Order: sequence, then structure tokens, then C-alpha cells
Amino acid sequence: MLVSVEGVYRNGRVELTESPNNIPEGTSVIVTFVKSNEIDLESQGIDKEQAKLLRANLAAFSEDWDSPEMGIYDDYDAAKANL
Repeated sequence: MLVSVEGVYRNGRVELTESPNNIPEGTSVIVTFVKSNEIDLESQGIDKEQAKLLRANLAAFSEDWDSPEMGIYDDYDAAKANL
């Protein structure tokens, strides 16, 4: 039986975002830590308003960035080595 539930690691404990259904007390678990997709704006010297402006300014490029042809840059070093 596999049941997945999201959670957050804080102060040495895993806090679940929801309670799993029909899981007996004492059931063994495996915890996998997943890197967050969120960027700490403050550590980059950017506040939320600056980030909003930056996102708006770069939106014009999104169609090019998301095109299949740009996938080669996802692993540029490997692609370059195969030339």
C-alpha cells in the first residue's frame, strides 16, 4: 500500500498538509525531501514588487523559452559534448 501526502520539514519534524485516510497508527513511512521550486527573493535582493515587474518585462520572451527547440539548452554541456 502506498499513500502520498505532502508536508513541510520544520524544526526537525515533518508536518503533513493533510491527514491520510485509513492509515493505522504506527504505520512505517518513507520521507523523500523535494527541493522547493520557490525562489527566496530576499536572498537575491529582490522584493515582491521588483519580481512582479521583472516577470512582466520578461513575459515577451516566454514563447521563445517554452518552444521545443530551446530544450537543447536544458542540458547545454551534454549537447555541446555531442557535437
